[in-house]
Amino acid sequence: MKIIDLRSDTVTKPTTEMREVIATAEVGDDVFGDDPTVNKLQDKTAHLLGKEAALFVPSGTMANQVSIKAHTQPGDEVLIEADAHVFNYESGAPAFLSGVTLHRLSGVRGVFTAEQVEEAIRPGDHHFAPTRLVMIENTNNRAGGTIFPVAEMQRIRDTASRFDLSVHLDGARLWNASAATGLDPRNWTDLADSVSVCLSKGLGCPVGSLIAGSAEFIDRCHRYRKVFGGGMRQAGILAAAGIYALDNHRERMVDDHRNCRLLADAIYHLPGTVIDLQAVHTNILIVELTEDAPFDGPGMVKALKEVGVWITSGALNKVRLVTHLDVSTEDVEDAVDRIRRVWSV
Repeated sequence: MKIIDLRSDTVTKPTTEMREVIATAEVGDDVFGDDPTVNKLQDKTAHLLGKEAALFVPSGTMANQVSIKAHTQPGDEVLIEADAHVFNYESGAPAFLSGVTLHRLSGVRGVFTAEQVEEAIRPGDHHFAPTRLVMIENTNNRAGGTIFPVAEMQRIRDTASRFDLSVHLDGARLWNASAATGLDPRNWTDLADSVSVCLSKGLGCPVGSLIAGSAEFIDRCHRYRKVFGGGMRQAGILAAAGIYALDNHRERMVDDHRNCRLLADAIYHLPGTVIDLQAVHTNILIVELTEDAPFDGPGMVKALKEVGVWITSGALNKVRLVTHLDVSTEDVEDAVDRIRRVWSV
């Protein structure tokens, strides 16, 4: 029985072609700045995102945390959407590493507004933590891979500028937003002071993320990467995979999005399931389970694992399915058949 792994797009494995470029990558010591392949990846990413410079780091969490550290001082406050990855899945790192507090704004499908930002900004009073940074996640993981509208981000950018706030874009899945809309990533990144992007999700690389921003900002990030233990030596073997993926795997993400929609349309009709079809923008599907469903979230995970379909449950009444490079349309159709069989038991 073939395992169909829909737990996350992080489970992707390097393709044969990617392994070949990894094996032949030219390397040096990146801590000294001597790795030519890392330097090429950083330059390429900075260009794609319309920024002066970029920095290669081991993970998306480190990319976000280094960026927060470079933007803030201990005691500052950061505005985020309630479902943001930085709050839910980064182990309390903003408080632990940077001494900042997170002010959560309740958005709709992961999207908050400029009015909410302005209302949340603290008065210039010593009783309050200074508001310093706005973070936007695009696409939003917990909201189901939803895309942040460019127009609303422009309004938030304008508000942030009026109040002298920085804007950081958590673009771990920005490549998905770009592929789904056909828009250049710069439509979003031009509105942010800094951006983090991931290589090891939909792009299919084994490891790595990047931070992009001004040359001065990236210089600060370089120091904090070292402080956080993120300096790597012959990292060109990883950077080579990133270069290959940026050249070859971005456009194909629309296949993942079509497959996710196929899953959504099929599961939508199963009794006891609730799916917000308007939130199925990219490659992440959130399914809410009602009392009419034969399982709760953990129960569905267990039942499907027994038939070779791997998914995750983030709550008692919700499960998540994610399509990616290693899941074909045929795999999705097979998964749907197995899910229907389990549902009818």
